[in-house]
Amino acid sequence: ARRGLAPLVLPSVSHGHKTARTPISIVVPCYNEEHTLPYLANTLRSVEQALSKKYDARFLFVDDGSTDASAAALRRIFTNWPNATILQHDRNRGVAAAILTGACEAKTEIVCSIDCDCTYDPHELEHMVPLLTGDVDLVTASPYHRQGRVRNVPRWRLGLSRGASWLYRRILRHKLATYTSCFRVYRRSALIGLRLREPGYLGIAEMLGRLDLQGSKIVEYPTTLEVRVLGRSKMKTLRTIFGHLRLMARLFGHRLVQRFAGQVAASESVPVPQTESAQPERTTA
Repeated sequence: ARRGLAPLVLPSVSHGHKTARTPISIVVPCYNEEHTLPYLANTLRSVEQALSKKYDARFLFVDDGSTDASAAALRRIFTNWPNATILQHDRNRGVAAAILTGACEAKTEIVCSIDCDCTYDPHELEHMVPLLTGDVDLVTASPYHRQGRVRNVPRWRLGLSRGASWLYRRILRHKLATYTSCFRVYRRSALIGLRLREPGYLGIAEMLGRLDLQGSKIVEYPTTLEVRVLGRSKMKTLRTIFGHLRLMARLFGHRLVQRFAGQVAASESVPVPQTESAQPERTTA
């Protein structure tokens, strides 16, 4: 994908009684999703229709070095879509890297990322995009929010995810219920300069963590997470657990450096108290 594209801010513009639709980009990372893509196409047709009153949706499909026939399926299904772009990694780089590739290629300030398997209902973008107000850089779906829901996900996986969220809350400024959801709405200008050390699943949490540490405002949207019906999960559980712990340690280190730097700056900005000038002695004759 091309790098260094300038962020574009394209708000809705009113012309008399008609309002131009706000353009948004929807990035879809795909890795070995050959059998999922036909279902995804039907879902995105419905999503496009639901968004069409307010938003001009453009789709960016990123084949992340698939080893099955995903690349051919993407071309067969989406080549004729006038608002679709198909990108391809020469090797598997990871879901976070795929999202950044799509964001770099996007020509809109609003960039959404969704799961190819639709474990989160992408129709929810209709409610998530308006939450990206002027002071917000990221809106993240949150199934662990008190108003969110989880369906048919194994309890052991829920326990791990909730435990990770508990630890991230101890480290980051934003006290969220969910830090690892791929279903998000980003401000492209905030996302495009991020440098990630974790290009895979861990990079999803790293993106949020880095935005948090740089002072971005992040908003949660409660939604429903369902177990995937087609295909299989690519996540390696033990590797992911240790990876999160490593990432947490790194983010905690950055937070400590920020606090120390803030304390030093505060101490240097404290004005030095001025001593009162001595009053001349008076003598009586």
